[in-house]
Amino acid sequence: MAAVRRIGFNLLSVIPRMVGGAETAAVELLDELANQRPGDLEYVLFCLDGFPREHPDIVSRFDVRTLPVSGRARSLRVLAENSWLAAQARRSGIDLLHHLGNVLPPVPGVPGVVTVYDLQPFDLPGNFSRIKTAYLRAVAPGSARRARLVITPSEFARRSVIDRFGVDPARVRTVPLGAGAAGPGVPAAEAGRRYGLPGRWFAFNAVTAPHKNHATLLRAFAQVAEKEPEVSLVLTGGPAQTEDAVRGDIDRLGLAGRVVRTGRIPRADMIGILRGAVALTFPSRYEGFGLPVLEAMNLGTPVLAANATALPEVVGAGGRLLEPMDVDAWAQAMLELLGDDVARTRLIDAGRRRAAELSWATAAERTVEVYRDALYAARA
Repeated sequence: MAAVRRIGFNLLSVIPRMVGGAETAAVELLDELANQRPGDLEYVLFCLDGFPREHPDIVSRFDVRTLPVSGRARSLRVLAENSWLAAQARRSGIDLLHHLGNVLPPVPGVPGVVTVYDLQPFDLPGNFSRIKTAYLRAVAPGSARRARLVITPSEFARRSVIDRFGVDPARVRTVPLGAGAAGPGVPAAEAGRRYGLPGRWFAFNAVTAPHKNHATLLRAFAQVAEKEPEVSLVLTGGPAQTEDAVRGDIDRLGLAGRVVRTGRIPRADMIGILRGAVALTFPSRYEGFGLPVLEAMNLGTPVLAANATALPEVVGAGGRLLEPMDVDAWAQAMLELLGDDVARTRLIDAGRRRAAELSWATAAERTVEVYRDALYAARA
């Protein structure tokens, strides 16, 4: 019988309700790993004190070590990764640490696997603070080179790691994310009433970060609004760097009352809004994967997405891809879906087929393969 190996998860970068898709991906992966529970592996979570409160069902299924800080102060979190985490990993008898935050901190004597979701701070440094960009430029390349193996969610991200950091291609593994169970959600009609929506709406669930490209979508929707007076655009998600510009565009384009801003909302409400939407409109110019697109397809929501970075490989034939800055193309595509139920039904069916090809069960199985390969490399 093979010896049981202990896998640790460095979740100190997973700040509840602050890191968006990275939190969703971590939770869904852990949930499926707990479901599969291979006999030769044991799991230990190293997390911030807010993680158990936010995800009690997850932590109840694992051995957990909690750091009593919020993690919002980056300097404290980095310090903890270089001290508390190392001590806890050795004390817990960890054979391999999986770091889910793009960086592999030094943990002497414990080999590591690192997940790199994307290299946006390298490709679009203007979207980040100078401190964060400088920090990642200093530590991320060495992290990827020191890791036993690197996991990326897409081929786009994989090629970025290989080309920019010079990592051996054999040591970078693509493990696509999955379409999670949607849950019941709020009925679409109830979500519409709750947020004051008209009979038809488009949705975009994203913070107002520069790469999300709200400007193109707002200009396109202004054309739609001129021709379709009973349609709205629902923008969910919290404020980020371009919040003032988004507010300014809404006023300048005369879209007050036509664009609904919900802020951060419960997942059940988000599901209801997506299920009732004419389409998810996702013009993001940069994604390491694009989990909201996959989740929308899984819900049966037609997808209009940017033909940029990882989105084409995630969408596949399951949605319609558009140039991210082509305002007229976005407006035309939205108008076509409003007026052509047959085309909309075809997109729904195509999206569901594509979503069925990407599951968290498969992602967990492939992640376990990475662990075993990394453990073998460590022993060798």
